Amino acid sequence: MSCKHTHANPARAVLILGLIAALAPPVALAQDVQQNAQQDAAADQAQTVVVTGTRSLNRRTLDSESPVDVIGSKELLSTGSSELATVLSRLLPSMNFPRPTGADASDAVRPAQLRGLSPDQTLVLVNGKRRHASSVVNVNGTLGRGSAPVDLNAIPLAAIERIEVLRDGAAAQYGSDAIAGVVNIILKRGAEGGEAELSYGQFDKGDGEQVTVRGSTGFKLGDDGWLRVAVEAADRNATNRAFADPRPAAGPRQGTITQRYGDPDSRPRTLFVNSQVRVNDNVDWYAFANYGERKTSSAATFRTAFTNDMQTALRTPLYPEGFMPLLDSTSTDASVVTGLRGNLAEWRWDASLNHGRNRFELDVNNTANYSLGATSPTSFYAGELTSTQSLANIDVARDIPVSFMKGPLTVALGTEYRRETYEIGAGEANSYFGTGAQGYSGFRASDAGKNSRNNKSLYLNLEGDITDDLSGALAVRHERYSDFGSTNSAKASARYAFSPQFALRGTVSNGFRAPSLAQSFYTITTTNTLLVNGTSALVETGTFPVGSAAASLLGAQPLKAEKARNLSIGAQWQPIRNWTTTVDLYRIDIDDRIVFSSNLQLANKPDLVSALAAQNVYVGAARYFTNAVDTRTKGVDVVSTYRLNLAQGARADLTLAYNHNDNEVKRVADSPAVLSEQGLLLVDRQTVNRLTVGSPKDKLSLSGDYTKGIWNARAVVTRYGEFTVPQNDPALDQNYDPQWVLDLAASVRIASQWRLTAGIDNVTNRYPAQVTSLSNLNVNGTQPYSVWAPNGFNGRYFHVKAGYTW
Repeated sequence: MSCKHTHANPARAVLILGLIAALAPPVALAQDVQQNAQQDAAADQAQTVVVTGTRSLNRRTLDSESPVDVIGSKELLSTGSSELATVLSRLLPSMNFPRPTGADASDAVRPAQLRGLSPDQTLVLVNGKRRHASSVVNVNGTLGRGSAPVDLNAIPLAAIERIEVLRDGAAAQYGSDAIAGVVNIILKRGAEGGEAELSYGQFDKGDGEQVTVRGSTGFKLGDDGWLRVAVEAADRNATNRAFADPRPAAGPRQGTITQRYGDPDSRPRTLFVNSQVRVNDNVDWYAFANYGERKTSSAATFRTAFTNDMQTALRTPLYPEGFMPLLDSTSTDASVVTGLRGNLAEWRWDASLNHGRNRFELDVNNTANYSLGATSPTSFYAGELTSTQSLANIDVARDIPVSFMKGPLTVALGTEYRRETYEIGAGEANSYFGTGAQGYSGFRASDAGKNSRNNKSLYLNLEGDITDDLSGALAVRHERYSDFGSTNSAKASARYAFSPQFALRGTVSNGFRAPSLAQSFYTITTTNTLLVNGTSALVETGTFPVGSAAASLLGAQPLKAEKARNLSIGAQWQPIRNWTTTVDLYRIDIDDRIVFSSNLQLANKPDLVSALAAQNVYVGAARYFTNAVDTRTKGVDVVSTYRLNLAQGARADLTLAYNHNDNEVKRVADSPAVLSEQGLLLVDRQTVNRLTVGSPKDKLSLSGDYTKGIWNARAVVTRYGEFTVPQNDPALDQNYDPQWVLDLAASVRIASQWRLTAGIDNVTNRYPAQVTSLSNLNVNGTQPYSVWAPNGFNGRYFHVKAGYTW
């Protein structure tokens, strides 16, 4: 049922990369083996103390039993992008962030993947505290279909000191969602210093102009406190890579570009604050908060002027030349975390409250409701989605001397209470009356409602250095959810240093991901582009919550938690202070994985159509969420970094990073009898293969950063591996070859406080292959590129920046 790329050889790839990494340092050493002081500084930088995946106070990246990437502010600002998810996808080989278009709300809130898994199988923390999820559910034909993850792009680069990415399962440490890994965003802190930056960019085609203003500064709060403020605002104009419309049905616009196909028009505005005040010698108060709005205007599929190529009937007299609906949304993110932490009788403690909310409001403009005829409005309020999360958390930790251990045993335990809500607000009646607003029918009054749940958890962590060479950690966690019951997670990890230069590490764990409230209760009826009788067509499609009468009629069952088992083993090698290489192999098994069902097309299914009509449901296709597949993900991460100290104080930082990922579906649930009797599949071939071959099998990044005095230059070469856009008909699958992309940037420091930067992303102007015209998958050529392309399809991008620090 599934298709796989079988000619990729991860073992061969690792061998080749290992040879490259092994050969590079001797060449570099031949050029320069002096400057011990600079080498020590470089080594210190490579051995950053991390806080993710550990409760210890002094765990370094090289000491960690699990792989942790540390990305500093300099690296985050090194690309031409101001979107966090885009930046991370360029810096982390295991992260994938395609740029969907024409995918309704997914254009505005785009999902990112870690290790080829679902976007909501990665946990996101800010300052070690759980971040709330977006209210948007990705329900169209994009990667991450069916997920409702955290909106990474709601967090501005200006606020971030560094990001720690734990590439390992961590549900026993952090709870639900931490299957692929954990992204922990550490905010800037302190009263001293600040920076401001203005950046401008534009694509080679002359569109997509972007202007970003960002800044961060600190203030003292009394004698023993500080407040850090970060602001960021951007104007990002839309891009368009559509081709001319050849259809006679386009009427007077035949032969012109009728579609907008590319990045949406976006206007984010964000404020972040981070603060701390010393209450007394043993207690600190801390708080951080954010508020942000992002207005986005994305394009739906162009509606031709006429209903057929014979030009015998207009679709609507309101648009005699046809029209392109615009989905104009406002995503509002707000959160506040506050707490106290301190020391009491040799115990470190932290008590905090955490509340976050995302609200997504949608208007559909430049459109019509055909059922209202010539009197139809051209703009509609389609409704809103709201997701909230509230937590109360208490952690305590202590380092206890143990006679047989080299170092103290760190004992950490805690408890947490979390409440989540998900709410759908109805649109205006005209937005869903009859055929509904073209482009996006509004949320109906019957769709509206608010649902909630809570969960309570207890957890225990033990870790320490057993001998000079052996360290280990254990973690256990128990959670009880009000909607589906209890779950237990555990994790064991160890690291053994065979020498100061070489160590092995490994982890084994089980974990889970609770079905989100969005997956349990999201419901809407809207128009989607589906393959009908072998050709692309617009179909009224209903998305039903599993507990609804409509979904039950189609065989839906209550959702349960996904269960995961993670296994990893890795090697760390540091032959000299300036050169570090890590290789980590991993396997992730997920049972009862939640997927969005296939689009159950109801044409020629009169029994089902009649049964749904009896519930006042009139759709051409239906779908719902289901625990329908078991998957296995296997892969390898390779990271090798080397600092070359050159004459006259110059240096070059070289990095090789590689990820190979293989996803396999081990089991597909049988279709319910009510569907199989009608010849319908609950999970079709396309749904399965989205999971297995839809994201690149591998990704290679080679980067070099050169600094000499006031000058800096950076070059990054990225190879995105092959991927496949699957269809239910294997003959319509389209395979995409690997793509090489080169990014260049250079900067100069002026008068110690100013820095000017100029760069080019995608220097060679690489585009993915064009979408096949078979079965009109490219919509008559108006949508020529795949929304699954990992590097997008906008082409070459020029950017300049001016920054000032104090």
